Amino acid sequence: MSVPSFLRLPCGGAALLLAAVLAAGATQAGESDSARWRRQAQAVVIVRDDWGIAHVHGRSDAAAVFGAIYAQAEDDFPRIESNYLDALGWRAQAEGESALWSDLRQRLFIDEAQLHRLYGQSPRWLRTLMEAWADGLNYYLATHPQVRPKVITHFEPWMALSFTEGSIGGDIERAALGPLRDFYGRAGDAPLAAAETLPHEDEPRGSNGIAIAPQLSADGRALLLINPHTSFFFRSELQMRSDEGLDVYGAATWGQFFIYQGFNAHIGWMHTSTTADAVDEFAETIVRRDGRLFYRYGSELRPLAVREIAIPCRGTDGALHERRFTVYATHHGPIVRAADGRWIALALMNRPIEALEQSWLRTKTRDYASYLKVAGLKANSSNNTLLADDKGEIAYLHPQFMPRRDDRFDYTRPVDGSDPATDWHGLHALDELPQVRNPPNGWVFNTNDWPYSAAGPYSPRRQDYPRYMDSVGENPRGLHALRVLEGRRDFTLAGLIDAAFDPYLPAFASLLPRLLADYDALPAGDARKAALAGPIALLRGWDDRWGVTSMPTTLAVFWGDTLWDALAHPEAGGDPYARMADPAASSSRLAALQQAVARLERDFGSYGVPWGTVNRFQRIDGAIAPHFDDTKPSLPVAFTSARWGSLASFGARRWPGTRRYYGTSGNSFVAVVAFGPGKPVARAVSAGGESGDAHSPHFADQAERYTTGDLRAVYFDEAELSGHIERRYHPGE
Repeated sequence: MSVPSFLRLPCGGAALLLAAVLAAGATQAGESDSARWRRQAQAVVIVRDDWGIAHVHGRSDAAAVFGAIYAQAEDDFPRIESNYLDALGWRAQAEGESALWSDLRQRLFIDEAQLHRLYGQSPRWLRTLMEAWADGLNYYLATHPQVRPKVITHFEPWMALSFTEGSIGGDIERAALGPLRDFYGRAGDAPLAAAETLPHEDEPRGSNGIAIAPQLSADGRALLLINPHTSFFFRSELQMRSDEGLDVYGAATWGQFFIYQGFNAHIGWMHTSTTADAVDEFAETIVRRDGRLFYRYGSELRPLAVREIAIPCRGTDGALHERRFTVYATHHGPIVRAADGRWIALALMNRPIEALEQSWLRTKTRDYASYLKVAGLKANSSNNTLLADDKGEIAYLHPQFMPRRDDRFDYTRPVDGSDPATDWHGLHALDELPQVRNPPNGWVFNTNDWPYSAAGPYSPRRQDYPRYMDSVGENPRGLHALRVLEGRRDFTLAGLIDAAFDPYLPAFASLLPRLLADYDALPAGDARKAALAGPIALLRGWDDRWGVTSMPTTLAVFWGDTLWDALAHPEAGGDPYARMADPAASSSRLAALQQAVARLERDFGSYGVPWGTVNRFQRIDGAIAPHFDDTKPSLPVAFTSARWGSLASFGARRWPGTRRYYGTSGNSFVAVVAFGPGKPVARAVSAGGESGDAHSPHFADQAERYTTGDLRAVYFDEAELSGHIERRYHPGE
């Protein structure tokens, strides 16, 4: 048996590895946990490149999982534990009553006993991966006694099933905590600790994905842009390889053992948060009879499901106490609030086994056909997907978990749960969804907008699909993507990066002419005419493009933020951009400019301030909760909030004690990949760096590249890694 050079270790390491491989699978009865972990560790090699990124190789998929999660824990164990405190509904054990309601929300959907049962029902191959996942984390804790978990001192395999949709569990967050507390709380409960924020401080969630067909690329290769917009440091960048055919690179959510957005040797995939409606509220009619609770469903009265949830909570004295809740559910889902005299049940996808299967199996697909076969599990509820493969195929896929509903009803609001016609009626078949494969125009994209512009004139037609296939419509980033894609026939990796960082801001290109017209219409004697002459002149000469030295960008963003706060409150509904551009909003637009000028002059001494002076990237320490300091080093960032149509998103705002804007979300992991013929070629960058340890050289070594869009080479195979290896080791060494 030969050992690949990728696995060869110095000082006899290869011999140790070979011996371990020959013994693999021969677990002795009664083998201790520590002995099993050591044996597994010897079947794994982790190579750290000169950016600190882990390239993990195992003799089996399970060995690769063991090594990958061990490497993640080395980089940022606190974020792993934090994600599972959320997913399991255990955060109150660490943080006390402030986390009680988020724990209750999670536990309405995630039941530990049910997860144990689901683990037992999982296919053997999936249980093997979950066992390797738990072993890798436990081996990390055993070999790092200085690490002090807040709550989870031992991981169990069933915990890997605690994400209802396989990835981040975002669907559950649709249940607002305030109304949940009002429904299940009691007199004397502390109010929610909610930070006061302005509407403009809520950065739009989302991502960008673009796939380019070979006929539009300069060298005849399919291209893919992978550009998730998440909170910073949300995912780990790594590679996983095994002798069972696994060879995948990309971004993995901390604590999960699959690559969420990335590529293998044949195909790449990018997920963008969907605007399709797959989470619905049902207004239930509750009836009390003979001391029991029922809900009306057609002509029936059905008994309300009732159970008790016990949530451990850390008290102010440091001791754990238990809070018990009696909770309710209908066949639609758990009750999460009350409104207008009705109880509201929340329906969402909760298929942990299928979600985890689909998340893993897609990493081993080889082309569009095999990817679509995996998608047939229908356990993706929250993501659109952009695909490109080495056969030259490109595609846009809609979320595969799509409940079939009666389109007479408006599912963006609670529907009448007593009317059987409002029920979900199974799931749509994949060929019933608005999807695109190999369109003649040669590109597909999504920016969290509707699917009806995904391929320009070759997109699905809105009138052919139910309303619930999209609930938002187009957005400024979608308009921007169309602008950079239409008419291009010479894309390269560098050209795709340029498109991803194109500085045009379509929202301002649309809104500022309204402001200029408002100003021009002022009477000559109006005091605002003279007071705003300088700022208006600055904006009038702007080309609607961001830049670190651009003073108009700063003024436009401050004006836009102020106007957004005045007119774009979420509760107002409708199109906020239309309200901002409404002819009747002239006085609001001018007042917002006055306020923006006043704030810039107060905070920076002038309304003419370079954007890079204000807009900054800073990473002070590894704390999960962000905090910032104007007196400490930071880097200028040219791009803006996605709100204004910047494809490269940087969600930044002022923080307590700061005058400058500091970013916490937006562009996080950015990669471009070229497929076929031959091996994939890729470039990438992550916000800050790979490590969460402020003392690591890889804590902020990518920060400047991130802020300038200077993507580095990805080392996908052994030849590319050669000369860039910082360390090679077995887990535990």
